[in-house]
Formats: sequence, structure tokens, C-alpha cells
Amino acid sequence: MRAARLNLVSEEKRLLRHMRSKGPMPRTELALSLQVSNSSLTKLSHNLISLGLVEELAAAEPPVRGRPTVPLAVSPAGGFAAGATVHKGVLEIALVDFAGGVISLTSEQVGAPDPIEFANILEQRISELSLKHKLLGMRFLGIGVGVPGPAVSRKGDQWHTVKDLPGWRDVPLRRILDEALGTSVLLENDAKAAALAEYYSGGTIGKAATVVVILLGYGIGAGVIEDGHLIKGEFGSAGDVGRLYPSDLPRPTTMDLLSVLQQAGCPVLSVAQFEELTAGYEDVIEQWLDRAAVQLESLVNSAIAWFDPDEIVFSSPLPESITSRLAARLNALSLRWPHYRQHGEVRVSTLGGSAIAIGAALLPIHAATALLA
Repeated sequence: MRAARLNLVSEEKRLLRHMRSKGPMPRTELALSLQVSNSSLTKLSHNLISLGLVEELAAAEPPVRGRPTVPLAVSPAGGFAAGATVHKGVLEIALVDFAGGVISLTSEQVGAPDPIEFANILEQRISELSLKHKLLGMRFLGIGVGVPGPAVSRKGDQWHTVKDLPGWRDVPLRRILDEALGTSVLLENDAKAAALAEYYSGGTIGKAATVVVILLGYGIGAGVIEDGHLIKGEFGSAGDVGRLYPSDLPRPTTMDLLSVLQQAGCPVLSVAQFEELTAGYEDVIEQWLDRAAVQLESLVNSAIAWFDPDEIVFSSPLPESITSRLAARLNALSLRWPHYRQHGEVRVSTLGGSAIAIGAALLPIHAATALLA
């Protein structure tokens, strides 16, 4: 499927971002908020409406006199995008609409496919899901992939992926996927993809200008959103916080907790059966939470010092009952929020294990509509 290209000017992107963060607003309020003339706002909104990216909503209440005020909103019908990630033998696929709403979330066992096998499965699943959800004929905005591992270069052509995906490591991954899927594919580190999901779909947009998302998954990574921009770093590896934890020692990750439980005799192999199989191992989990909180304290304090975030979010496929207790432990420790401002918090994402795939699907939308730094 070849992706459509949106050639939007900065003023149109600014209008879209404002509506995403503030919600539906009448034209007069939008013009006032963006400090543009009513005529300029009318021209911008007319073009976005004609493209199907913005829609007019019914007025909440008719005015006593004069013309009714018609709120404008980002239109879900503006298009859709697909995102995917593969790790530990599981392929996760998400479809999202232009407004950031989730259309579909699926997962399946796939073993360890090489990039071409992955692309073939992904292309087939996107076609099947497009038919199932009646998306044929709707503008297709592109494909994003959340990669478990850091980029080798800022361009994101090659990735140092986890060992579970040996066919992906240190190869021209983007070119391989582009050619196999017949369209330009956007790649991003899985933690950064989770950060995008949190920003657009997890309730952060419009509430916090700066947010740090820490992904506790196969490894540990982070993504930083600053005023709508995803911080990349010189070589694209900003947020690769896993290097702070020696690989030969236990790390505060999902895989680490599963390993600890297995060593204690628990038969759990994945998070899919976590709550069912971990009954009776509560003490083991509590001990791990105590250790993980201590390990994460210095990392969280570093994030506070470097980025001054409004909030720090934990994203993980672990059950919310686990991550919320971990967040509570950290909030009770000596987190060094500046004394001269209201303290932020460590909270848990509501997106659970779906964040990477959702964030990957949002990559084409973010790339087409985000303002340049």
C-alpha cells in the first residue's frame, strides 16, 4: 500500500496541533488563541476541511441571536495509519485514525521473522484489517515500526536490535522494509514510539509540555517529548538509558521480573498469563518492586534534572497493578523535584502493552503534521 503525502504548511500544522491539544473550538476562539485574523483562520480551516483533515461539529447550544458557532475538530476520517512491532516472538499491529483514535489492535505469535518475512506478514494483515474495518478507499497515511533497540545513525537506516531478532541487526533495515512493503516506512525505537503514543493517545497532549516516558519492556529505554517534538539526539539514540545498567546484572525490566519469578519456581513465561500464574508469588514480586524502585530512583532524578518534565510516565506490558505499585514506591522516595515549582509525578500509562504499536502507527501522522523544531 502506497502512502498518501500530506503537504501541509506550518500554519496548517499549527492549527491541527492546537485542535488536538485543546479539543473542538469555534473559528473565532481558534483565531484568538492562535493570534491570527478571522479571515486567515477561515482560509486555513477551509483548506483543511477540503482535505478532510478537519470537520465541523454540531453546535453544542444554539445562540440566542446571530449565527450558531460551529466547533472545528480534527477529523478521524482524515485517514489512517498502521504501526507494528515484533519482540519475543509476538507481532503487534495497530491501526489509528487521523485524530489518533485506535481502530484496531491485534497480536499474534510469529517466532523470529527476518525483515522480509515480517514485511510480508504485515502487508497481509494490513490488507485484512483494512477490509474488516471498511477502510478501503480511505486515505492511507503510512506505516511505522517500533524497533527494539537503538538506531545506529540519526537517519534511522540501521538499528542495533535485540538479539531475539538477529536478521534485523546492523542491516539497512529501512531500505529492506521500504522495498518489501512498496512504500516509505518510518522506523523508531520502541521507547520513543511509546512516548508518541502517550503524547497523542495517553492524555498527555494539552496537559504537559515536557514528558519523559520510560519503557520497561524487553529492556529499558526512554522517550522525551518537548513541546510536541520527539528528542532524537545526535545519532538518534537519545533515551537509550539501558546502557546505565550493566547487561550482566539484573535490570528493572519486564523480562527481569519474569526471570526472577521463574527462578522462584513460577511457571510464568509471558505477561499474557501473568496474573493467572503468579498467585502465591506475591512476596517475590514485592521484593522485585523494592529492588526495581531503588534502581530507577537515580534514573528518574536524572530525568528531572535534565528535562524538568511535568510528569514521568511508566509504559510497560506488565499489569497495571504491578506498575502502579512501582510508581507509588518511586513517588515515596527522594525524588528531586525543584523546590520552587509544583512537584510532578511518576504515573503509569493507561495504554499498557499496546503503546509501542500505537506509537508506531502514529509515526506517519506525527511526521506529516508536527511543527519543525
